[in-house]
Amino acid sequence: QVQLVESGGGLVQAGCSLRLSCAASGRTFSIYTMGWFRQAPGKEREFVAAISWSAGNTYYADSVKGRFTISRDNAKNTVYLQMNSLKSEDTAVYYCAARTRPRVGVERLSEYDYWGQGTQVTVSS
Repeated sequence: QVQLVESGGGLVQAGCSLRLSCAASGRTFSIYTMGWFRQAPGKEREFVAAISWSAGNTYYADSVKGRFTISRDNAKNTVYLQMNSLKSEDTAVYYCAARTRPRVGVERLSEYDYWGQGTQVTVSS
């Protein structure tokens, strides 16, 4: 089992920055990939970014490329999402996810085995 706890959400104005953290515990040695997803009211959960746990390869949704940066600290078993130039359309609950098996692709929810409880990000315009 892997447990994930997100933190760092809040209310910010458009154009500002925010950094989310996701701390993993449990069988962290089994993690292959960590991802961030988000879900806005009335919408489906969507992929935001992902990072491979060992090599550090990163992947981004087109909507956040150039504004968001995903990173990880293996020693702390923590993944981060630095969000810059925030827009009102970034408002959502952000979820951290982990997968413990090698799979092709990083964007589908079904590819992930564990999920955090989510943290709210609200961007006011």
